Amino acid sequence: MSVMPTSSLTIPAGHGKAVRLKAGQTVRVINTHGTQVVDCWAWNAYDLEEFMCMEATRVWTQHLNPVVGDSFVTSARHPILTLVEDTSPGVHDTFMAACDRRRYELLGCTHYHRNCSDNLFEGMLELGVTPPRRNLASFNIFMNIRVQPDNITLATLPTVTNPGDYITLRAEMDCFVAFSACPQDIVNIQGQGDNTPKDADLQIIDQAFPAIQVKGPWVPDHVKSAQQ
Repeated sequence: MSVMPTSSLTIPAGHGKAVRLKAGQTVRVINTHGTQVVDCWAWNAYDLEEFMCMEATRVWTQHLNPVVGDSFVTSARHPILTLVEDTSPGVHDTFMAACDRRRYELLGCTHYHRNCSDNLFEGMLELGVTPPRRNLASFNIFMNIRVQPDNITLATLPTVTNPGDYITLRAEMDCFVAFSACPQDIVNIQGQGDNTPKDADLQIIDQAFPAIQVKGPWVPDHVKSAQQ
């Protein structure tokens, strides 16, 4: 969908940025170079104790990973962001924890390594906002984690995105949204043949994408029947 952004900014490679959205605004996350994983978190703008929750979202959508029309919900089970566009192959992840300092220690780093957990705070602090706690359960945009045929094992693979692919997320409430251009350069996630973290870009758009309505939570058929 061709729309004009009202503002834009770059997430520098290995760093974090955050934005404040009004309900109905959208943020477009652009994989500028086609290889970058971008971690994402969100909070109710008026209650930082209410945050976007991957566990509650999977219950709500009954999807392992989101498709267009799916909403992410908060720790209080309220929709906060809805995926309204996706020009990428649609490969994203809600399983893997965001990287943090300890993760890199376990990978053999003996000095400080930039990480998504710290980038969350970097982005939010630029807005003058301090999240009450770390949240390892990020939405990992463009990350390629495959469930294997045994339905138990996960495979961590490079991104399959093309340069310029993007997703667009609509705010369902006034919220803060933080992003990290993941600094991971040890585990091969950043793109086929090139594991170098790179910049990604954000665009803020006032277009609300009204054709895509928020879906209610999944409930079993027998419960639906009893409610009718």
